[in-house]
Amino acid sequence: MNTHVNINPSIGTTSRWDVSYEWKAVTLLCLAFGLVGMDRFMLLPLFPVIAPDLKLDYQDLGHITGILAVAWGVSALFMGNLSDRLGHRKVIIPAIIIFSLLAGFSGLATSVVSLMAIRALIGFAEGAYTPPSIVATLDASKPSRQGLNIGIQQAALPLFGLGIAPILVTQLLKVVEWHWIFAMVSIPGLIVAYLLYRVLRNTTPTVAALHTSTHDASEHKWSDVFKYRNIPLNMLGMLCWLTCLVVLSALLPNYLIDYLHLSLEQMGLVLSAIGFGGTMGTLVMPALSDRLGRKPVMIISVIGAAIGLYFLMHTGAEPYRLFASLFVTLFFVFSMICLTVGPISAESVPAKLMSTASGIVVGTGEIFGGGIAPVIAGYVAKNHGIQYIMHLAAIALAIGFFVAISLKETAPIKQR
Repeated sequence: MNTHVNINPSIGTTSRWDVSYEWKAVTLLCLAFGLVGMDRFMLLPLFPVIAPDLKLDYQDLGHITGILAVAWGVSALFMGNLSDRLGHRKVIIPAIIIFSLLAGFSGLATSVVSLMAIRALIGFAEGAYTPPSIVATLDASKPSRQGLNIGIQQAALPLFGLGIAPILVTQLLKVVEWHWIFAMVSIPGLIVAYLLYRVLRNTTPTVAALHTSTHDASEHKWSDVFKYRNIPLNMLGMLCWLTCLVVLSALLPNYLIDYLHLSLEQMGLVLSAIGFGGTMGTLVMPALSDRLGRKPVMIISVIGAAIGLYFLMHTGAEPYRLFASLFVTLFFVFSMICLTVGPISAESVPAKLMSTASGIVVGTGEIFGGGIAPVIAGYVAKNHGIQYIMHLAAIALAIGFFVAISLKETAPIKQR
């Protein structure tokens, strides 16, 4: 029989908090997630160049994007629970090494089949990294900085993958072939893995319980996560947010070039708004939720994303207006992704289920929102016109609004 352990969240969280470890761990976990973003999204601005070489079409792009997301999701579903059982280190460090080595192999692809196989393996490794890295960041954080630090860690993915990568790869194409660009992220990943090996700690359940609204450090079955209302809601919410993100990021490069007839450089500029907007939203809104609460910030964010998307859908071939609309849309979309997979999921459950909860939310969102949505969007683009892909994102945000207003508050400031 399990003994419920209640933890006083006020004990040991101020004078004895290890600030040095907090910032070392958050910084390295942030850098690793940035490289995850680079690996995952650098293919998208390269696709207009890769497609003629490998004879790919819009539907192929949907399949390539989707298979990585499905593999990511399946991995997250299982590896989050494994991390709760074995500890963060035994999942995080091998995952970084594997996805770093695999990233370079994307440049060796010679067909859609080989590219899909390589991207699926990368997705599996990156899915293994994601849930335990989120909870490791949460565990390293002082409770009053949980939203801030999760935001910092999560911000690296849009900054590196969707902000820096589009500009970087379109410039690198002027001096090297696309095959070599994939190999450039392998070495930084291995360096970060070594540094995390030296720094990262496994957190005890009693300390981890300080970061949850349950303050429960006892053992639980993995299926107990579904007893907490926010988890099923977050699963549906993550599906909505990732549908919006993946549909826009996967097919927007071709929308900008093929439908709006922008140049390659203009496309790179506009697409970078996803990264820069996502980075700012991930930094600002979760930190704000430490003060206002998670639920109000989620409601504000879904409304803000819908407004940005409306203007994006009604903007023509004007790069700066497109940049501004896309920036606003992804500012709020990424804030919702960050809060959903991080604080709202992990704070809702007992300490021994934190990675499991995050993994289930990430996994279901990736499989359905990240995996199926781009395939549907690819079909729509190929058969009806690429300009209609944004209607899928609009439908997802409409559903997401009802998810946001149904959430239960978990912010530590609201639990006092």
